[in-house]
Amino acid sequence: MRTFPAPILDRRIRFALIGCGRIAANHFQALASHADRCELVGVCDVDPDALARAAALTGARSCRTLPDMLARCEADAVIIATPSGLHPEQAIEIAAAGRHVITEKPMATRWEDGKRMVCACDAAGVRMFVVKQNRRNATLQLLKSAVDKKRFGRIYMVNLNVFWTRPAAYYDSAKWRGTWEFDGGAFMNQASHYVDLIDWIVGPVESLQAYTATLARDIEVEDTGVISLRWRNGALGSMNVTMLTYPRNLEGSITILGENGTVRIGGVAVNEVQQWEFATAHEDDLRVRDASYQTTSVYGFGHPLYYDNVIKVLRGEAEPETDGREGLKSLEVLVAAYISARDGRRVALPLEY
Repeated sequence: MRTFPAPILDRRIRFALIGCGRIAANHFQALASHADRCELVGVCDVDPDALARAAALTGARSCRTLPDMLARCEADAVIIATPSGLHPEQAIEIAAAGRHVITEKPMATRWEDGKRMVCACDAAGVRMFVVKQNRRNATLQLLKSAVDKKRFGRIYMVNLNVFWTRPAAYYDSAKWRGTWEFDGGAFMNQASHYVDLIDWIVGPVESLQAYTATLARDIEVEDTGVISLRWRNGALGSMNVTMLTYPRNLEGSITILGENGTVRIGGVAVNEVQQWEFATAHEDDLRVRDASYQTTSVYGFGHPLYYDNVIKVLRGEAEPETDGREGLKSLEVLVAAYISARDGRRVALPLEY
């Protein structure tokens, strides 16, 4: 039985963040929206310019290293928004300091590293959260509800598309981008939230077969890939991903075809309900029109809702929606896909028993 520190009820919950790059702004805005219950007390980055901007924006204490931040900031939880390959060691260090861990996606780039992170948090008696803000999208909440309520009957086929673009300048902007050690490719990095939908919405995967290719960008990892999937419930499906769409991001979608229903959630980032038909009416159908929203960002608007859950967990008011073990589910599918593409074979899940 895992034990955690006592709920924090007598003050605001204190957060610190390491990695003040492009996604950090979403975290800052989300935390600011819950200023009555939380505060940002520290920011950390090796880039002095990025650190200065973050400190000026938030008013939080600035630190150049993680050990310095852990020593100087009385944070209850530390958010990891650094390159993916750095997450494991940083999470382990944060846990050893007795702080809760919140890590951006993907939680790690290697299966063993992901497990080490979860074990370290267990051993330290702290919480581990993995950022999966897309789960909070109104469109996906509706789809998840429909699957949970068995409205599709038997699910026959599932298709996920991520047709985005990342120009050469994106990969050239930092040496870690497009590397195996620190980044991962189109599946691991850009499409990670969509890989999460494979298990969270449809269920456990029985096996998969993947192909990846580096067709245009001068990077170590893939810029394009496809996965064929068989779920344990018998459904078949595929995931198609590329970062080479001309001239801009085109589509992030999931389509489910079932015995008694057909649904397609599309738009540039699963932000539009484009098809919603079921054999039997339900009160959820009245929410479809209001669920769609406009967005210019592939990140969506789920971070504030994500942090609402984190705050409630640390206050003892809720259970975590995406803890470390939940994060391992999508990491396992990602690692299986890379093994399949490398070895040219079908890979069955789970990876180990």
